[in-house]
Amino acid sequence: MGNYFLRRLLSAIPVLLGITVIVFLIMSMIPGDPATAILGAYATPDNVAKINKDLGLDQPLVSQYFIWLSNMLQGDFGRSYSLNRPVIDEILERFNATLILAGVSFVLCALLGIIAGVVSAARQFSMADKGITLVVLLGISIPSFFLGMMMILLFAINLRWLPVSGMYAIYGGGDLPDLLKHLVMPAVALASVATGVIARLSRSAMLEVLRQDYIRTARAKGVHERQVVWKHALKAAMVSIIPVLGIQAGFVLSGAVYIEMVFQWPGVGKMLVEAILKRDILLVQGGVVFVASCYVLFNIAVDMLQSWLDPRIKA
Repeated sequence: MGNYFLRRLLSAIPVLLGITVIVFLIMSMIPGDPATAILGAYATPDNVAKINKDLGLDQPLVSQYFIWLSNMLQGDFGRSYSLNRPVIDEILERFNATLILAGVSFVLCALLGIIAGVVSAARQFSMADKGITLVVLLGISIPSFFLGMMMILLFAINLRWLPVSGMYAIYGGGDLPDLLKHLVMPAVALASVATGVIARLSRSAMLEVLRQDYIRTARAKGVHERQVVWKHALKAAMVSIIPVLGIQAGFVLSGAVYIEMVFQWPGVGKMLVEAILKRDILLVQGGVVFVASCYVLFNIAVDMLQSWLDPRIKA
């Protein structure tokens, strides 16, 4: 297990380096001058040249990349000029909100998706199977941001059951019930597509396992159908389901960007959009690399869990 973990960790290094190169090149190709955006009306040639020197933008592109990478490896992600504070401090502060939203959404989509897939496979071609398939297809087809806006229109504006946006009430609140009320709509909207994908693939994995000889043997021995499905078949199917969960975890984390904008959730996604609009290069680069690193590390954890369930993977 230790050697497998080390191999997976080492294989993640080129991926992370590739991410830093891509993010840096994309940000360098964005039209406009960061120094001009910072200075605004005070963007005289002398001031622009001074800002470019302070930010290291007067260096060749390759030198800029290696300076930025070297600083980042030492834990220095730079300083946000729009917020006038260290980038890493802003990311960590915002990441708490994103982690709450993405974590609840992932648990929701994993539980609902697996349960829906198991029930659908266990009752293949029944009305329950057809109903779940219809709901799953709707969940996959409707974009999360559109579903979020429709939920705001229905539950927040028309019915006034839930707050429109934010993480806590502006005046008062701040406790767990207040957080949960604000969390319901963005979590459901963010989890909708991932739930459908997990349900579809869980159904396929369960159908494949339910056709195995040892499942038929268990049924022939008189083992209760519920135990056959939820204990024996699901355990075997989880080997195929877990990689899907890892991929959907990345989708949920990246999807939080537009869901946070729709619901004005104060997380990393909203921070990145605002930083892009302000041309805050270091904040954008640091935020994207941080989120991508979390995604890579989560996938390593998923691979470790899968190897624990199926030791053949470590070979």
